[in-house]
Amino acid sequence: MQDTKFVGLDVHQDAIAVSVADEGRGEVRDLGVIPHTAEAVAKLIRRLGPKDNLVVACEAGSCGYGLYRQLTAMGVPCVVVAPSRVPKRPGDRVKTDRRDARQLARLLRSGELTPAWVPDAEHEALRDLVRAREDAKEDQQRKRHQLSKFLLRLGQRPPQGVRPWTQRHRQWLDQVKLDQPAQQIVLQEYLQALDEATERIARLDREIAQRAEASAHAPLIQALKALRGVALTTAATIVAEVGAVARFRKPTQLMAYAGLVPSEHSSGSRRRRGGVTKTGHHHLRRVVVEAAWHYRHPPRVGIALRRRQEGLGAAIKGISWRAQLRLNHKYRRLVGRGKTKQKAITAVARELLGFIWELAHEVESAKVKQAA
Repeated sequence: MQDTKFVGLDVHQDAIAVSVADEGRGEVRDLGVIPHTAEAVAKLIRRLGPKDNLVVACEAGSCGYGLYRQLTAMGVPCVVVAPSRVPKRPGDRVKTDRRDARQLARLLRSGELTPAWVPDAEHEALRDLVRAREDAKEDQQRKRHQLSKFLLRLGQRPPQGVRPWTQRHRQWLDQVKLDQPAQQIVLQEYLQALDEATERIARLDREIAQRAEASAHAPLIQALKALRGVALTTAATIVAEVGAVARFRKPTQLMAYAGLVPSEHSSGSRRRRGGVTKTGHHHLRRVVVEAAWHYRHPPRVGIALRRRQEGLGAAIKGISWRAQLRLNHKYRRLVGRGKTKQKAITAVARELLGFIWELAHEVESAKVKQAA
């Protein structure tokens, strides 16, 4: 039986640096740089020997998933690693592609790499869709700021009692008349750009709704919609960003994945805990914190929430109600102790992830029962 070869690949758009570490404590060998093409990768695998004796590691990035899927389709075990989770020496100030590939091979051999979860093609497509919608919302917000600051500079303010970006506010914008023709053109251009951004969001919302219903993750998305503050877009974003919830054995692991666990710096008898780490998944953290703001209100099942819960089982509805009771109590207790609203909502968001984890496992249990 041949020894296992641990292969480190530093992947870029046009080229891949290759290093190999044999079993034992021998030196890592550099195999140079190959073109980043499917043919070159297949030739490399044939050159390295039997596929059963190979293990490959590469960093997650814009090119990582495609290479991972090619290698796994060829029967070669592949590990994708987040760059932030690759251990680095404090005094190392030299970074090259070959050194990175060599380090990946060495750490893979020693078992010090933490594999990242890799979505399948359908899951990655859903993730791209919800992130495109997030980009569209940011674009809309940017255009709103440009328009509002332009009008404020010219002394144009909405009438008293008109809330920004409501229907009445838009009616006022359409009636604004400026003295200079050039500035009137600028106003119309800003309005046109804002309308295009709003229409783009509407198109993406329709596409998300269609894909979510046809997706294999539809049962989980429907279950998450039972939670207060979690409508279709938020539920689809959570599913797209978290992926397979079953890989988290405990809810605290999901909380750490979102970067919502407290940081800590302890030494000896001294223990110091700080704010949340924010080192996890920022897309997931953003939508969960937004949903957590809904739990500052007293528990109730309104018309919209009741409509989203139609057809769902009693167990899922029970989890949703327990979440309302617990999270609202936690918010009021923390604010009553003098915590700021932002800190209280962060704590609520962390516990909301625990209920999301429970809902996901309830859906998985239901699937197993139906299959049996």
